[in-house]
Amino acid sequence: MTNKIAVIGLGYVGLPLARLFATQFPVVGFDINSKRVAELNAGHDDTLEVSDELLQSALLSANPLDDANARAGLFCSDKLNDIAEANIYIITVPTPVDKNNRPVLTPLIKASETVGKVLKKGDIVIYESTVYPGATEEDCIPVVEEVSGLKYNIDFFAGYSPERINPGDKEHTVEKILKVTSGSDPETGKIVNDLYAAVITAGTHLAPTIKVAEAAKVIENSQRDINIAFVNELAKIFNLMDIDTHAVLEAAGTKWNFLPFKPGLVGGHCIGVDPYYLAQKAQEYGYHPEIILAGRRLNDSMGKYVAEQVVKTMIKKDIAVNGAQVLMLGITFKENCPDVRNTKIVDVIAAMEDYGTKVTVYDPWANPVEVQHEYGLTCSDQLEGTKYDAVILGVAHNEFLDLDLGLNLKENAVVYDVKGILKSAHAQL
Repeated sequence: MTNKIAVIGLGYVGLPLARLFATQFPVVGFDINSKRVAELNAGHDDTLEVSDELLQSALLSANPLDDANARAGLFCSDKLNDIAEANIYIITVPTPVDKNNRPVLTPLIKASETVGKVLKKGDIVIYESTVYPGATEEDCIPVVEEVSGLKYNIDFFAGYSPERINPGDKEHTVEKILKVTSGSDPETGKIVNDLYAAVITAGTHLAPTIKVAEAAKVIENSQRDINIAFVNELAKIFNLMDIDTHAVLEAAGTKWNFLPFKPGLVGGHCIGVDPYYLAQKAQEYGYHPEIILAGRRLNDSMGKYVAEQVVKTMIKKDIAVNGAQVLMLGITFKENCPDVRNTKIVDVIAAMEDYGTKVTVYDPWANPVEVQHEYGLTCSDQLEGTKYDAVILGVAHNEFLDLDLGLNLKENAVVYDVKGILKSAHAQL
């Protein structure tokens, strides 16, 4: 039987996956955002995860899931009927947290309802969205059962293969990252594993259960979060001692088994979110995770800490803080990427504004409309000739490496470098 794939959610994870599968299978990418679908069918991805050339080479003008057109290629749609003929449904929607850091499964539940409306006997539903262990079978599958009227592991089956997309990374693309796979029974596990093995050149790892695969994903980023929290704490300590943290890390890194983590602001849709999913589930079992949540608290405090350090440096240089003009370089959550989801730069901005400063945001990668919608902030993709009392480099975009800051600095101005890349910085994290 030919695999006919529907990918639900065409964001940073779904689109690269759909495009890759389309090299071997007929694929329909489904998204409820009609504007996004129209843009993709026109051959452009504004997340920049898939190049126009690759996208256009994959696109088909007609639905490839129709029997008459069942050939490899990608068709994007916001119409439910266009995914009705699929036999493999892959869900790649976001799993954020709310303002209280509690997991928000609404997109996942809605996507499960969508699939349930078109699911048929023998179909397989695969989840890629990051969740806590048990979410697939305890939260999502019951929704699919209710909407479809079909029975799990009798009429339809499930798999879990956690996404490992690194936004903005053009070296470690989806096919070059080893993929963890799993299934709701051994036979389905093999089918899911073979499906991904057909396109993932880095190989696959078949986990024994869906819960194992879910747990593996959620600890990947929790581990990174804890390690970054450790070096952030070191940065706070060494700053008190007037020791260059980056120089310390460089020296320590000469040992073969030293882990090369750097201090910084931990945002984005993975590292800054996944630990809360694991913590939530642990607490449901009566266990209060100490190290995981301690790491989160420390990393979440870094925006305020950066602002405090900037203000202290300004005061030492006799710069009036209240009413000062401050330039923030970068607002995306990481370098050379337009993704502004869960960016912690906004914490720095909010803290600086609490001190009475006026912050101007410049980021050549961010979409000003998206920044305004998400955070109510004005962001410019052009740097004007205004003179500033302080400049904060928050994101290490390539464009900032050769930036002549002298054109934008008042005499005696402060340059604070969060990322440790500017030679002209007066202070750094």
